[in-house]
Amino acid sequence: MTAPHPVNHQPGFVLHSHAYKETSLVAELFTRDYGRVAAVARGARRPLSGLRGLIQPFHPLLLSWYGRGELRTLHAAEWQGGLAPLSGRALIAGFYLNELVLKLLARDDPHEGLYALYDQTLQSLAAGPGALEPLLRRFELGLLKEIGYAATLDRLAVSGEPVSAAACYRYQPGHGVVPEDAGAGIAVSGRTLLDLAAGEFAAPATLGEGKHLMRALIHHHLGGKALYTRLLLQELAEL
Repeated sequence: MTAPHPVNHQPGFVLHSHAYKETSLVAELFTRDYGRVAAVARGARRPLSGLRGLIQPFHPLLLSWYGRGELRTLHAAEWQGGLAPLSGRALIAGFYLNELVLKLLARDDPHEGLYALYDQTLQSLAAGPGALEPLLRRFELGLLKEIGYAATLDRLAVSGEPVSAAACYRYQPGHGVVPEDAGAGIAVSGRTLLDLAAGEFAAPATLGEGKHLMRALIHHHLGGKALYTRLLLQELAEL
């Protein structure tokens, strides 16, 4: 929803920010009730600005802004605490979440369910140490569902027949699950498809195949654009 009046004390997070003119910042915000919002924080780079230390990712904030256009004016932010600082691989995973939201979520398109999932995922990352892969897979699946690209994983695309855990298949992005002999598509077992559909990630094979499948689905919906944080995670995994 586009706010026709000033918005005050809206729960949200900073996804990204960059310098704007001499002393200001433009912040991409992810908010509970208004979705992704871009706002200029005037004077936020000045040493005495009350916004200077708050325009940072992964801080739960109460945000206040005004304006109708593409770029609103952020006039207040209040830190809400409650999250431990992210570090190491969890920090990179957090930036990966932010990049996904920035590149796949349209501005001014509220998704309260996705906001709740984002908040929960950050809390889990902050609580670490723990396995990152299940958290990232759940978030990716939830994001695609929220923006209307839900993947049907437990039934074949054309016939609607249920997927068998004992069989092998292929998944064609933009189409769905097809038989293994269909040719094109990502090879994946029926067990992995059913586990992903149920949100179960205990099996090592599900984690491995699930990562490969979700990578292809995200790549498809990004139109082939690269995700810089994923490249960084891959480089770290190879060290």
